[in-house]
Amino acid sequence: MALYLFKPWLINLIPAFPLLGFLINSSFSLVGARRGKSFSEGLPALVGCILPMVSFAIALLTFFVLKSTPVNVIPAPNLFSWIATDLFTVNFSFAVDHLSSVMILIITGVGSLIHLYSVGYMKGDSGFARYFSYLNLFLFFMLLLVLGENLLVLFVGWEGVGLCSYLLIGFWFSDPAKAAAGKKAFIVNRIGDFGFLIGIFLILYAFFSQSQSTDTNFLSFSFMAAHQQIFAPLATIITLALFFGATGKSAQIPLYIWLPDAMAGPTPVSALIHAATMVTAGVYMVARLHFLFALSPFTQHVIAAVGLATAFMAALIGLTQYDIKKVLAYSTVSQLGFMFLAIGAGSPPTAVFHLMTHAFFKACLFLGAGSVIHAAHDQDIRNMGGFFRKMPITAITFLISTLAIAGVPPLAGFFSKDEILLWTYCDAPSKIYYWLAVLTAGLTAFYMFRLFTYTFLGKTRHPHPEHLHESPVVMTIPLMVLALLAIFGGFVGVPEILGGENQIGHWLSSYSFLIDEPFEISLAEMWRVMAISTLFPLCMGILSVILYSRNLNWAKNLKSRLGIFYRLVSDKFRVDEIYDFLFVRPLVFISRNLLWKGIDEKLVDGLMVHGGPSMATFSARMLSLLQSGVLGSYLVYLWLGLVVFLVMAVR
Repeated sequence: MALYLFKPWLINLIPAFPLLGFLINSSFSLVGARRGKSFSEGLPALVGCILPMVSFAIALLTFFVLKSTPVNVIPAPNLFSWIATDLFTVNFSFAVDHLSSVMILIITGVGSLIHLYSVGYMKGDSGFARYFSYLNLFLFFMLLLVLGENLLVLFVGWEGVGLCSYLLIGFWFSDPAKAAAGKKAFIVNRIGDFGFLIGIFLILYAFFSQSQSTDTNFLSFSFMAAHQQIFAPLATIITLALFFGATGKSAQIPLYIWLPDAMAGPTPVSALIHAATMVTAGVYMVARLHFLFALSPFTQHVIAAVGLATAFMAALIGLTQYDIKKVLAYSTVSQLGFMFLAIGAGSPPTAVFHLMTHAFFKACLFLGAGSVIHAAHDQDIRNMGGFFRKMPITAITFLISTLAIAGVPPLAGFFSKDEILLWTYCDAPSKIYYWLAVLTAGLTAFYMFRLFTYTFLGKTRHPHPEHLHESPVVMTIPLMVLALLAIFGGFVGVPEILGGENQIGHWLSSYSFLIDEPFEISLAEMWRVMAISTLFPLCMGILSVILYSRNLNWAKNLKSRLGIFYRLVSDKFRVDEIYDFLFVRPLVFISRNLLWKGIDEKLVDGLMVHGGPSMATFSARMLSLLQSGVLGSYLVYLWLGLVVFLVMAVR
């Protein structure tokens, strides 16, 4: 049935429908702003939600067609020839393979649920239509990123999601702090994008200097994968540049600093951009180009080290935060670190598997936090407590997702997290990586159950408990669906040791873009590793509930003993302040005093802009002195000029 209904041109419609939603809703927003009165929320909500759902339906159909046919790639008809020269050709075209099929299901599926949730969360906001237009535009660019058949189309989507993150994070731009957060995200991502561009330029250089091929469409992923030996001499520098780009989008050291501040945007934006889609773009890009990264063991070691360091540092910071969204933000940074750890350990399919399960439980956690904020009008968990009785659906779905991120079996996070730890144990550069990863997983369980206990258990500390209420059904339905996915989503990756088939692992590994070589480990050792990886986080989660249920202030003595170290962690290691001192202030000083006041004002404006008119004015004043009105003076000037002319002529 799916084969009968499917046509390759349908792939082009997957990003087209969100783009259409952007055009319609932006028109509503502009017309409403011009007439000084917003449109009714019904039409923008209908357009904003239905069109992504249509894209999800096509993505689902495409997935089943790919699953039921022996082909690895379904190319869509070429939209147009973007660049056509004698040196190289770039077509603006899409293709669906095993990797992108998983990604488009996550983007459109989870994205549709978040759009639906937004209808209730953003109700009454003056920028309702504008919000949905931005959300649709983001979905369009994200789909462009994962469906692009070549590197330049991917880069267009890459830049587009950066633009949309700026628009959505700074959505409430009248608030200076929120506007600043949007600008910070945009600038930090541009720094990473510079590294990505360097990587693309190096790929071009490698091709022109090494290749004897006459194929000009060499930026297509299929060509690059088939001719990866061309890039081997420059593989390390190319992959390091590309990975630096990934640290911007996927919030890794040193460019993770934008993501916690990005919580200034509406909470559904945090769920979409910072849990399920945009922040995973770096993971997707590295997985997509893993045939290049596999050429450089050094880069893979760097990826593993950076991923693990990011995961551990973010987990430490998460222990000390009291803003419900900031805790989840640092949790996202930490989980993205786990994904890069998996890639560095040699298993991109495992990273993508965790990307999928993380999208389910982290989107549910963010939307659950949004439900709490919607009811409490507060984000400080010290002012919450006892919300379980007031908001049972939110509390239960939040608990399920907390169990999932903690890796409690048999929820989704258990299978993907344990597989990452197993790969780290077997293939990471050192066993220290594994033990530090296990410790990080334990810290994750501890701060997540701390968050749950502070928010939902015990007595309420909210100043107006009578105002607390469960969210409307349009918000709770997405929560329940995502909670079900957090429960059952991991069963597609049940390993053989537990009697499963690891379907997603085989699905992703069957495509040549991903390289997945089996590790060597005895069955007994594997069981021991899995037991440690599961029991330690579980015990840490139980310990957290016990400690914070008995006394929320139990850690006061510990804080005083840790002293400077605790303050350093709670201040997020003062990385923002260090960057401000080392980079921001010097650049601002140079820009203001040298580039602006020196070169721009004095050289450009003073010499070039104002200098010409000043010289003309001076010359006119000098000439005006000769205009005396005395006829005798003019005759003298005439004779003097004639004499000079004759002397010059004789010479």
